[in-house]
Amino acid sequence: MSAGRTNESASHSGEGIDMNTTATAATAATTPAVKAVQVHKAYGSLHVLKGVDLTVEPGSVTVMLGPSGSGKSTFLRLINQLETLTGGSIEVDGELIGYRHVTKGGRDMLQTLDDREIAAQRAKLGMVFQRFNLFPHMTALENVMEAPIHVKGMAKAQARELALAELERVGLGDRAGHYPAELSGGQQQRVAIARALAMKPDIMLFDEPTSALDPELVGEVLGVMRSLADDGMTMIVVTHEIGFAREVADQIVFMADGVVVEQGGPDIIDNPTEPRFRDFLQHVL
Repeated sequence: MSAGRTNESASHSGEGIDMNTTATAATAATTPAVKAVQVHKAYGSLHVLKGVDLTVEPGSVTVMLGPSGSGKSTFLRLINQLETLTGGSIEVDGELIGYRHVTKGGRDMLQTLDDREIAAQRAKLGMVFQRFNLFPHMTALENVMEAPIHVKGMAKAQARELALAELERVGLGDRAGHYPAELSGGQQQRVAIARALAMKPDIMLFDEPTSALDPELVGEVLGVMRSLADDGMTMIVVTHEIGFAREVADQIVFMADGVVVEQGGPDIIDNPTEPRFRDFLQHVL
């Protein structure tokens, strides 16, 4: 196993990952699903996130609202380690992502995790993107079976049973043998959700899951997401669907210009206190 790098580019061997295996049930119950502290992300001189703090409780739904370019999607990509932090920290289920603490010369330092360790952390997360990204040469069933077989090493028969169950869960049990080109956009996105669920994630991340859909197809995808919320799935959703946010969210986070401008319960949609949030709502409602 590669040891990774410290922030002085020195190697450090023999370090394991603290997976919190000795945590008590009581402690686990109070551990946030996601905790972000002063998260920064910059691309050269472009500062996309400027010190974001956010706590997401297990079993809750957090909806992130805001204009394009406010940093919402970047924040989701940081949680799933598709981007690397410029500053700050993110914990998932109490575990620091992307790094481990090591002691070097009497000082506490951060050491980068290797690819295998990062993949293990990502396994806790399912992510659904704007575009469906289904394999066009595979049926819906085969698309959902792919990751359990090739990532988790699941037997084909078991993966097939699991995939069929997840397709039923999203209302597509009768479309298992169809190819993506034979499905509507809403159906393809539901296959993408089933594909993510087949990996049995603890947390689901949704990045504008309905933005690429025709208006008449949006409802079927939101219906699946409502069902997941009812089942107690921890979810972070980036969306402009204000009705969904009002109905399903436990926490609303409004971002603009890389910072959290306002956050609270769903009631803040009808009673915003920040002028920037009020202006945003006037344009989208």
